[in-house]
Amino acid sequence: MSMQITDMRSSETSIEGLLIFTLKQVSDERGTVREFFRASAHAGALGGELPEGGWRQVNVTESGYGAIRGLHGEATTKLVGCVSGAAFGAYLDARPGSASFGKLVTVDLSPGTQVLVPAGVCNGFQSVSPEGSQYLYCFTEEWRPGMPGSAYSPLDEGLGLDWPIPVDAGNPAQISAKDAAAPKFSEQIVSG
Repeated sequence: MSMQITDMRSSETSIEGLLIFTLKQVSDERGTVREFFRASAHAGALGGELPEGGWRQVNVTESGYGAIRGLHGEATTKLVGCVSGAAFGAYLDARPGSASFGKLVTVDLSPGTQVLVPAGVCNGFQSVSPEGSQYLYCFTEEWRPGMPGSAYSPLDEGLGLDWPIPVDAGNPAQISAKDAAAPKFSEQIVSG
């Protein structure tokens, strides 16, 4: 195997402002070097502008096989992706007044793929690797209790969201009680 280079590229989704990035990476016999973030490349993919304020907090979650986190739509832009393992990402536009309000996009995530999640778009994922996954979040605002935003149940049948691994709502290794009991987005739309 000689050196292989993959250039960064981006693609739009049906949710306004939600972008999928394939990261620049260089691979050879020793493995792979991957750029998780490069200001100039990301700014170019975003039309010359990075999210205002830059990244203020970075978190990594470690999640076991089948575990779900989300759907959370804080008032902060997020850059998310797997640094190890794989996940099934789900993104729901919960921004009132958005041209893509109510749209759901799913993305298969593995190292080298990331998603830019606009503020107010709900982010959730399921770890699909038998060895678990590490999911990295970059935030434009520091997370704090009571931060404005929304949270909806990832088990809302009305979303038509098919998680790859069956979910037992009573199993705390798969989903938190808080996420399982969150309001259903589909019911908010009907009653709202």
